[in-house]
Amino acid sequence: MLRFLVRRSLGALVILLIISMVTFALFFAIPADPARLYCGKVCSPENLVLIKHSMGLDQSVPMQYWNWLSGIFVGHTYPGGDVPHCDAPCFGWSFVKKDMVLDTLMDRFPTTLSLTVGSAVVFLIFGIGTGMLAAHKQGKAADKIASAASLVATSMQIYVAGPLALWALVYSTDLLDLPTYVPITEDPIGWFTGLLVPWIVLSLIWTANYTRMTRSSMVEQLTEDYVRTARAKGMSGTSVFMRYAWRGAMGTIVTVFGIDLGVLLGGAIITESTFGLHGLGELAIRSFIDSDLSMLVGVTMVAATFIVIFNIVVDAVYALIDPRIRLA
Repeated sequence: MLRFLVRRSLGALVILLIISMVTFALFFAIPADPARLYCGKVCSPENLVLIKHSMGLDQSVPMQYWNWLSGIFVGHTYPGGDVPHCDAPCFGWSFVKKDMVLDTLMDRFPTTLSLTVGSAVVFLIFGIGTGMLAAHKQGKAADKIASAASLVATSMQIYVAGPLALWALVYSTDLLDLPTYVPITEDPIGWFTGLLVPWIVLSLIWTANYTRMTRSSMVEQLTEDYVRTARAKGMSGTSVFMRYAWRGAMGTIVTVFGIDLGVLLGGAIITESTFGLHGLGELAIRSFIDSDLSMLVGVTMVAATFIVIFNIVVDAVYALIDPRIRLA
């Protein structure tokens, strides 16, 4: 297991390095000039030169990338002198927000984390539970209802379900509070009620996906030889279902969940935009519009890091769940 984790961690570092290079390359392929945007409509050539120098944009792209990469380990001092020294780990300075990138990321991260974890709990409970019920009642009314409901939910889009949920649960009935983020350390109840509507909407499509995935995995496991053997030995249908089929189906669920959770933590862009939550997803869109390279790279690396980490964790957990899998 230790060798596996070391090998995958080294591979993850290479992947993150490549992602950062690609992000830099794609950014400079955009025709917009961040220095000119920062300077404003009335910008003299002299001011533009000074701004490019202070932002480090007068250097070559490889040198800019090296300054950003080395800043993570040793910090970085911008050449203009108007920007405070960025101590390690330094992800750069945002000339748009006039703040350290890492500070902004840490400020936005709790919102996205709360949105992701809450919705994940909802769609795991309802998605897996409904999928197991459909598999257990295969071919019966409960199975058909669950399958039809999941198909309808999968067809829904967040930008449609979001306003409908706000109208039904907030504006028309006042059943729930208007979505907002309150730190859980300050007001746990306000944190819960403020994110309940986004949790419901974000988990809607994911619940449908996990219902269908759980059902198909469970039905497949019920046809395996070891399940037939357990039944032939006289074990009850419920015992076989929970003890053998459920454990066999967990591998697929855990694998997909690890990927999904990493993607969600990277930023639920549409959900945050729909409900006006200031998380990493909303920050990524704003950074792209403002041509804020430092912030855009920072958000991208946070998203990529979580996806890579959860893939490693999933592989390790998968081997623990299914003893037939060996981390060779």
